[in-house]
Amino acid sequence: MPRSVNHVASRAKRKRILKLTRGYFGARKNVWTVAKNTWEKGLTYAYRDRRNKKRNFRSLWIQRINAAARLEGMTYSVLMGALTKAGIEINRKVLADLAVNNPEAFKAIVEKVK
Repeated sequence: MPRSVNHVASRAKRKRILKLTRGYFGARKNVWTVAKNTWEKGLTYAYRDRRNKKRNFRSLWIQRINAAARLEGMTYSVLMGALTKAGIEINRKVLADLAVNNPEAFKAIVEKVK
């Protein structure tokens, strides 16, 4: 009895991954093993960087708050300490947005905690 191989499914699987690697450089887009390895590695980078993205944004918010606070004569750490002492619960994302887009509101918050 001849060996039965499901060429339809295996070809479809290869086509799907090769379609996902369109636009990659060199053999990464059209050589099956290279494309498959590149695609799999890309998935691990995506998983890792979904977590790193959160760290990067928090770091960016802190830098923006620090820059705006220093214009008002305070440092970031002093400002955050004063906010908690004053009982003002505002997160870093909103505070950084205020510092960039609405400096008057940020200044009012700083004046309130001074």
